[in-house]
Amino acid sequence: MTFRNGLKSLLRPEDSVLVLIDHQPFQLANLNSHDPQMVVNNSAGLAKAAKAFNVPTILTSVIAERGGFIFPQITEVFPDQEVIDRTFVNTWEDQKVVDAVKATGRKQLIIAGLWTEVCVAMPVIQALGEGWDVTVVTDASGGASVEAHEVAIQRMIRAGANVMTWLAVASEWQRDWARLETAARLTEVLKEHAAGTGIAYLWEQQLLHTPVPTTAG
Repeated sequence: MTFRNGLKSLLRPEDSVLVLIDHQPFQLANLNSHDPQMVVNNSAGLAKAAKAFNVPTILTSVIAERGGFIFPQITEVFPDQEVIDRTFVNTWEDQKVVDAVKATGRKQLIIAGLWTEVCVAMPVIQALGEGWDVTVVTDASGGASVEAHEVAIQRMIRAGANVMTWLAVASEWQRDWARLETAARLTEVLKEHAAGTGIAYLWEQQLLHTPVPTTAG
């Protein structure tokens, strides 16, 4: 087994490409591994983080005329971008998607989608076999059951995948708070999608702008 460690194993925005797979109404309707609202929030947060760091993002659906369009919380982040609609269940068998990924020239492939056990596992395992460095964003994905999601994650780890949450991905892209341009962009994403972390940040800003009480002498 090859261990993923060392500084070079961390995600870098300039080397990353994100593929969001089948965040559609049909899949969401039978999502039972996570709170559906959380998955919508997390996938939108991941999409916005990718945009903040200029990470190329490929959007793909499967038979959208029956399964529904990609969540607007995602497509509104990339309003001018084509959603690649497939018939293949396995995204990595669709040449148009693979060509779009390869055209970016990036080597760190990051994937999230619905369902974990089907539409995420298949392309992840195939891409790993082709030599890609693959990360699965587990909380922007979800399965038809808790067991289905967890078994799929275990299966992909055994195949060599890296697994992370969306906030961990965004934090790894940032890496250094001295990167002020992306720090400001990331902060906006955190405020909108990181729940307690975003609220804590706003509270911190409130405290920093609150005068220190003084006692009259």
